Amino acid sequence: MKLALLGTGMIVKEVLPVLKEIDGIDLVAILSTPRSIETARELAEIYDLDQATSNYQEILDNPNVDTIYVGLPNHLHYDYAKQALLAGKHVICEKPFTLKASEFEDLVAIAEQRKLFLLEAITNQYLGNFAYIKENVDKLGDIKIVECNYSQYSSRYDAFKHGEIAPAFNPEMGGGALRDLNIYNIHLIVGLFGKPKTVQYLANVERNVDTSGILIMDYGNFKAVAIGAKDCGAEIKSTIQGNKGSIAVLGPTNAMPEVSMKLNGQETEVVNQNTLNHRMHDEFVAFQDIISNKDWNRQAQALEHSRAVMEVLDMAVESI
Repeated sequence: MKLALLGTGMIVKEVLPVLKEIDGIDLVAILSTPRSIETARELAEIYDLDQATSNYQEILDNPNVDTIYVGLPNHLHYDYAKQALLAGKHVICEKPFTLKASEFEDLVAIAEQRKLFLLEAITNQYLGNFAYIKENVDKLGDIKIVECNYSQYSSRYDAFKHGEIAPAFNPEMGGGALRDLNIYNIHLIVGLFGKPKTVQYLANVERNVDTSGILIMDYGNFKAVAIGAKDCGAEIKSTIQGNKGSIAVLGPTNAMPEVSMKLNGQETEVVNQNTLNHRMHDEFVAFQDIISNKDWNRQAQALEHSRAVMEVLDMAVESI
């Protein structure tokens, strides 16, 4: 994989040292805004990238780039991913894939037509602790209640209240708690149980953006609640409850640092089957494997999961 990264924000700065250590991934280029070009040049020097530019077309025209990672603000995902696909590049797009399911479907159609890989960078689906839950969830018997809480007071919330609007709080840029934090909860729940029958999003809205909210997902025979907040904090924990026991994620659903399982009449077992690497490591190892081995079946499975999540997001937004 010969990779170009779009963006110089926190997520790109965090993933660069991770990517540097993965066999088969060659870091080639980085894109920034004109205002951040010096940051891009500094990152290129640190991580030995050949190209740092604020001109996207230069990256699209670069024959040494075969894959593009979209690490831009949410509202730019669709347009930049589409341009990459039309230029013949594989695409790895940060969560949320797009702002609307219809945009996602457009990208899928282009990727299929041009025989290109299109993947969503969503950490929890590739973690060892997620695999552990998937392997053991049937031991809980009939699932009754699922609750995920990813509430983290944002350092930008105070500025937001005074009118300084960062992208994470900007509704025109796809900001808000649903797409920033609660998206991880949605991916976890949908990854385990599929798409729910109905969705309702009860949001706390300030300045036209959801600063926190409760997403109710009805699966018919059980209910799931996903809480995401940027305007308040609480213990970050998720619990799956069945009539024979429970499983808990001890920590945020983007990293899933530990998992506990308590079956009726038995002692609690705490496990960590994640690798010792950064939370983003395993997803990019998987992406490198999928693309290099042309694993179309695994891509299809990943896209079907992303499709279900995008449809949940659409239903959530429509219910506000």
